[in-house]
Amino acid sequence: MPIPLDEVRAAQRILARHFAATRLAPARSLTSAHRRVFLKLETELPTASFKPRGAVYSLTSNTRRRTLSEVVAASTGNHGAAVAYAGRLLNVPATIFLPERPNPVKAQRIRELGARIVEIGVDLSVAIDAAHAHAQRGGGFFLHDASDPDVPAGTGTIGAEIVQQLPEVDRIYVPMGDTALIRGVASAANALRPAVQIVGGVAAHAPAYALSYKARRPISTDTADTIADGLAVTRPLAPNVAEVCALVDRVLAVSEDEMLDAMRLLLTEHIGAEPAGAAATAGFVQEHSPDGTTALLVTGANVAPEITSLLQSGV
Repeated sequence: MPIPLDEVRAAQRILARHFAATRLAPARSLTSAHRRVFLKLETELPTASFKPRGAVYSLTSNTRRRTLSEVVAASTGNHGAAVAYAGRLLNVPATIFLPERPNPVKAQRIRELGARIVEIGVDLSVAIDAAHAHAQRGGGFFLHDASDPDVPAGTGTIGAEIVQQLPEVDRIYVPMGDTALIRGVASAANALRPAVQIVGGVAAHAPAYALSYKARRPISTDTADTIADGLAVTRPLAPNVAEVCALVDRVLAVSEDEMLDAMRLLLTEHIGAEPAGAAATAGFVQEHSPDGTTALLVTGANVAPEITSLLQSGV
């Protein structure tokens, strides 16, 4: 089921207390006589990713429902930083579970926001299970962005902003990790502009949701070995697969090289992006830059040092 537009509007009212709508900037290197391309700069938000939208809205909603002693999250970094940011805003202690050897830029951001970090396991799935068990033992609120019912309303504010900023938009390209982002964006954008196409971009080395979209049922993978840690999902959730199948027009798998090339392209626009944050741009280029009016989400700018080295080496 799509996220109701009135829930997205409620999220907009709450989020407006903390940050403004992000810019929709023209992408001059991708624009031609037959196409106009714009970049939705979620990197301008606190923590340099789109994640505070869902985290702040969810935590605000839950603090209104009951007293919270702790908020707990599992993350490869950006969601964890967003939950730490939301916890600091709302005076709720935060504990963030990360896989071992996390992106040091993201881990440092979490620490600077005052959250406690627990590193555990080789991948996000292990961290999720540990975070859930910790929350159950201690009575904390487990803010899991893949299954939390409020997070997509927060991310839906991106779709509402795009349609307001660019009413003639023909298609929106969205990175796909746990899918809270694309489900929210698609729900709001389709409600306001039914003709708009929604295109998802997954990492080819983390194809669980692409496989699930094609099969119309959850397909798990053993690993998600990608430079795009924000897209490193192995266990799709059945309700999310059903929503993505209903809301998304097509799903593309972008390679590691395509994401690195998209990061380089964005740098020519003076925009920094991490691999997951550049996945929408990579998908647009992969489709040979279709004509019309397009919005590409740039969703994160927390680049790990090893990725910076790859960019500089030209690999």
